Amino acid sequence: MRPIRPATVVSVSAATIAAALSAVPAAQAAAAPAIQSDPGQMATALASKLGTRSAGSYLSGGKLVVTVSDAGAAAQVRAAGASPRTVARSGAALNKVTSAINRSVKVSGTAWAVDAVSNQVVLSYDDSVTGSALAKVRATAAKQGAAVRLEHVAGSFRTLIAGGQAIYTSSARCSLGFNVKNSAGANYFLTAGHCTNIGATWWTNSSHTTTIGSRAGTSFPGNDYGLVRYTGSVTASGTVYTYSGSQDITTSGNAVVGQSVRRSGSTTGVHSGTVQAVNQTVRYAEGTVSGLIRTNVCAEPGDSGGSLYSGSTALGLTSGGSGNCSSGGTTFFQPVSEPLSVYGMHVF
Repeated sequence: MRPIRPATVVSVSAATIAAALSAVPAAQAAAAPAIQSDPGQMATALASKLGTRSAGSYLSGGKLVVTVSDAGAAAQVRAAGASPRTVARSGAALNKVTSAINRSVKVSGTAWAVDAVSNQVVLSYDDSVTGSALAKVRATAAKQGAAVRLEHVAGSFRTLIAGGQAIYTSSARCSLGFNVKNSAGANYFLTAGHCTNIGATWWTNSSHTTTIGSRAGTSFPGNDYGLVRYTGSVTASGTVYTYSGSQDITTSGNAVVGQSVRRSGSTTGVHSGTVQAVNQTVRYAEGTVSGLIRTNVCAEPGDSGGSLYSGSTALGLTSGGSGNCSSGGTTFFQPVSEPLSVYGMHVF
């Protein structure tokens, strides 16, 4: 498994970059009851309150379903306005399973996360995992019995350098994720850390004539996010470029399994899909990244760093995956909430 590599460099106008430097969500579905208006926030709050008495949550029919292991936890879920579902394996039990996988499976091309719907850990492997490495993965899964579901994913997990609108460093093209500000009102943007690891100065075009700014922070592997401060003449916008217009981004949030999302990137434009897992661990060839969002939204090289959003809510930054936008694929995203907190930033 490897992060998606930089794409072929192409030119882009400063005006286009300005639009892309903000995330643009698609129209929201019909409004749900007030208590369900932000399922990601509710899921995060309940996960914090319940701890290992819950093994995850997901959306079903527009309602947040939270797995629980005891009656007390079920009562707390009902009181919050969500639906409890009692499962056989607690969060504590599945945490032990993921820890065992983390210790035993050391090959790149693998990924794992808890599937709240099936109450299992899904251990995935791509086409690069063969021979003795595949035998080790299968043996690890078999040792955990019904608590683990083994899954093959076509293609190879790789990082995807690119995003909402194209941004350029000395040797790569990536995509801008979201424009953000600090408490003093200074302008920055977020993108993937495997992009900001490559270069410190970023431009709007491949000929490097219009400067956007300079790297202010980077984290990869472990995480996959980077921060660039605007130092040039490009104007930052609080929207995401949708390649047919733009979507205003007004807030940030946490993804929830079953949620409908969109991704904007400089190689493939805008594509939609569904969140399949959160707290996903992926072993790229370049290193392991944890805490990711897994989706069935396609992406290709050059889309790295781009915007994952739902309506006007920023959710994540394109990290990597497998497949393409012709046959489909699996794509992983760095939750945007982490770099916002680490760097003291907010979307606008």
